[in-house]
Amino acid sequence: MGHGVLMTAIEFKPDRGAYIRAHAWMAAIGMGGAMAVLWFMDSPHIWTGAVGGLAAIALRGWYMASEELAVVWTLTQETLSGPAGRSVPVSQIEAVKTMGSYVQVVTKGGDKHLIKYQADPAATQNAIERAKA
Repeated sequence: MGHGVLMTAIEFKPDRGAYIRAHAWMAAIGMGGAMAVLWFMDSPHIWTGAVGGLAAIALRGWYMASEELAVVWTLTQETLSGPAGRSVPVSQIEAVKTMGSYVQVVTKGGDKHLIKYQADPAATQNAIERAKA
């Protein structure tokens, strides 16, 4: 096996646990934000912001789960390909960064792609970095 050469394709699939954790953080932020807005409005029912924020994110998470958890990115020695026909030649990848459970791929042309809800974002980043080396 050569240096930095992938012999087979690697798939990056979303992790359900990472998806749930991301939505838990969004819910916490949404709850706090909604409560802050009601507090600034001098509402006597600040607690309803927590309920509304939680309900909004829970509904979004439930509604989007089947779509978000079906997104698969595939890495070969030539390309990184993803949903909706996205395809990035490995030679055009400028940077790979992690942000929580997301891995951001930035091309030399400035395009940005997110590989979301990775169980081990550092491993995803390392695999892409090895392919481009």
